Amino acid sequence: MSAANGQIKARFKLGYSAFSLDVDLDLPGQGITGLFGDSGSGKTSCLRCVAGLEQADAGLLVVNGECWQDSSRGIFLPTHKRPIGYVFQDANLFAHLSVEANLQYGLKRIAKAQREVPLAQAVELLGIGHLLSRMPAKLSGGERQRVAIARALLTSPKLLLMDEPLAALDLKRKAEVLPYLERLHLELRIPILYVSHAPDEVARLADHLVVLQDGRVASSGPLKESLLNANLPFMHDDDAQSVVDGVVKHYDSEYQLLHIQLENSPVMLQITHAPLASASAVRVKLKARDISLSLSRAEDSSVLNLLPATVAGWVMLEDQAQVLVTLTVGSQQILARITRYSFNLLGIQLHQQVWAQIKSVSLLANQ
Repeated sequence: MSAANGQIKARFKLGYSAFSLDVDLDLPGQGITGLFGDSGSGKTSCLRCVAGLEQADAGLLVVNGECWQDSSRGIFLPTHKRPIGYVFQDANLFAHLSVEANLQYGLKRIAKAQREVPLAQAVELLGIGHLLSRMPAKLSGGERQRVAIARALLTSPKLLLMDEPLAALDLKRKAEVLPYLERLHLELRIPILYVSHAPDEVARLADHLVVLQDGRVASSGPLKESLLNANLPFMHDDDAQSVVDGVVKHYDSEYQLLHIQLENSPVMLQITHAPLASASAVRVKLKARDISLSLSRAEDSSVLNLLPATVAGWVMLEDQAQVLVTLTVGSQQILARITRYSFNLLGIQLHQQVWAQIKSVSLLANQ
């Protein structure tokens, strides 16, 4: 079996005493694929199989046309022969080497003729030029992770694996590193498998989302579509959210408001934010709990974002007290979580025209 160029085919069956992994995935060969799930869902086990650190009882791995594993044909490339970069929770820098020497270690693993990511590019992408002479002990957690990512890039990988790279960082350090991860996404063509249990990270970074549960694939698909899947476990708690794409149209400096036009739609959002250049592409997060519904447009309201919407469907949540409603706004879809009482009071029906009252909007990424 083979996979066409531009695709990652990963099939692994691996049994442990108390856990088994059984996944069959067709993933895009570029961009960021998020592997999401609770602890023990199989995310790291899947990533270790891709890296060759675990040899599945039955396995197939084809990365953009190159077969790295096929148990039916006796093919198994060991980890050191797989052109991967691997970034762990812990940066794992060599404590006795300076930042520059750590980077040179990654660069020297690849023959000069095969180097596709120059040292200067990796340093600039991760913003670590001012750190080159420092020792790892003198770096913050966020700085260490940025150096670790740069070192992985300098091996010129054909696939970059990131195993919860921000999990050990506090919120401030996470905020420091995330913009650099977005730059990798925008400026490099290296496909990335990104493991996380944090919905906001995945929503901000991923193009494609794989949700694992008990070692099995609960869902796999484009991010925006996957986040609308009401059957996923996290959709029944406070993490239920949707993302929409838009373009910055205007910035109101007096009120510090960004005016964002939703993609392929005249609908506008207003977000309190620092200035962004006009025509900048952005990704916006909308939490389902922060959206209420009305049959008519409220004329006197402190809610800035009152959007015309069409009911596209709904699902009753497990507690039977709340309903998750899917709405079409312009050409995109969002989720609203309302009480079953309100659902019945409004007489919600399929294709009904309503107003979505959005209490809070978060800018996830400037793309």
